[in-house]
Amino acid sequence: MRPAILRRTIAATGLTGSVVAALLSVPAEAADAPAPRPRVQVEIPGPEGGAVAGSGHVSVPASGAVRAGKRLSARAADADGQVGELVDNGPSADRLDVVIVGDGYTVDQMAQFHADAKEKWGEVTGVEPYTTYRNLFNVWTVDAVSAQSGVSGDPAKGDVKNTALGSYFWCDGIERLLCVDQDKVDGYVAKAPQADLVIVLANSTKYGGAGYNEPSQKLGYEGISTASAGNAKSGQVAIHETGHSLGKLADEYFYPGTPGYEHYAGPEVAESNISVLSAEQMAAQRTKWYRWLGETSPDGGTVGAYEGGGYYVTGLSRPTDNSIMRILGKPFSLPGREAMIAGFYRHASIATAAVPTTRTLRVHDKARVTVPRLVGAAQPRIRWYLDGRELTRFEGRTWIGVAQAVLSPWDRRTHQLKVTVTDGTPSVRDPQLVAGLSDSVVWNVRR
Repeated sequence: MRPAILRRTIAATGLTGSVVAALLSVPAEAADAPAPRPRVQVEIPGPEGGAVAGSGHVSVPASGAVRAGKRLSARAADADGQVGELVDNGPSADRLDVVIVGDGYTVDQMAQFHADAKEKWGEVTGVEPYTTYRNLFNVWTVDAVSAQSGVSGDPAKGDVKNTALGSYFWCDGIERLLCVDQDKVDGYVAKAPQADLVIVLANSTKYGGAGYNEPSQKLGYEGISTASAGNAKSGQVAIHETGHSLGKLADEYFYPGTPGYEHYAGPEVAESNISVLSAEQMAAQRTKWYRWLGETSPDGGTVGAYEGGGYYVTGLSRPTDNSIMRILGKPFSLPGREAMIAGFYRHASIATAAVPTTRTLRVHDKARVTVPRLVGAAQPRIRWYLDGRELTRFEGRTWIGVAQAVLSPWDRRTHQLKVTVTDGTPSVRDPQLVAGLSDSVVWNVRR
């Protein structure tokens, strides 16, 4: 266990001094000890009655704690693993693919799972910048059929259910921490097209969730967010977790009165939304979120440097007082939106060839590109080029004919026709991130 995690566990559980000493004195390797089970770090959601988005991290078994019991009936087995399209916005190679898997749904509850998945995705896309960029996403459902309805730990700690993914509350002794068996999750996720992000919905109304924010070593997706399908607050937990997995954002909450987290005295941190610098230092050094300083943020207030973040009460600052990376139900801050949009574009392309680029287009052919529509925002700029020279008269069009591009009837050479699509959103100001908001498609053409 990492020192910081151990300190957090000690603080949370109130262990006695003798027990702590025993923990710290356990040898790293014992000759007769069994091989340790693989573990993974997960984020703990904040308490249900509070507003704080999270309450730290803990290391848990990657394979979960609940073992499968009785087998599925033949009818349930036939339905198990079926893949559905909840949202289809184009080829998986050019979209950010979200895979939603349910747990604790019996074969007779699959319709309810699909309804829950639709509702939760609607909640996600109700938050910016998901709202504007919803057409960059594909959403798939995978039917994980469970032998029993509900999940372990609901309603009581000792309740054990036989479910497809082994979901369970009371993970690591924390009631609201909803963990899963990652191998079982991967087995279902692998049935869908290439996943970039995974959401596991538990068939429960109990508050809870977890953030598995380390990229999958097996399938490459960014992380897993778990949430209770029937709890109104759990969707916000899932949105917060995508701030880590897609936006690579740090937690902006902190732990007053917790030993080890009174003050951060280390070097500058990597995450874009916390810093050791003051607003004045950021502006002078032209770093971190300095481009947003003084702007009014959608989560309220003005972008500055607010003390507290990354779990530390002092020594680290956050851009705004109460973004969703600190308080559930709040929007992303301006710097947070910028990071999320950049995360979307790491997986999605804004220009998709609607005509194959593998063959040379001739005089009667058309070059065509598909451009996802942005919701409630200025549309991407579409520009065409022939051998590097811009064809300005075609700006804004999603197709042109080869005969229009190559005007001379005597020209029999092969030319390069390119379309470039650029998202000029004002929500991204960092030039390095702006460079990732443009995509091109190229064809060879000739008369």
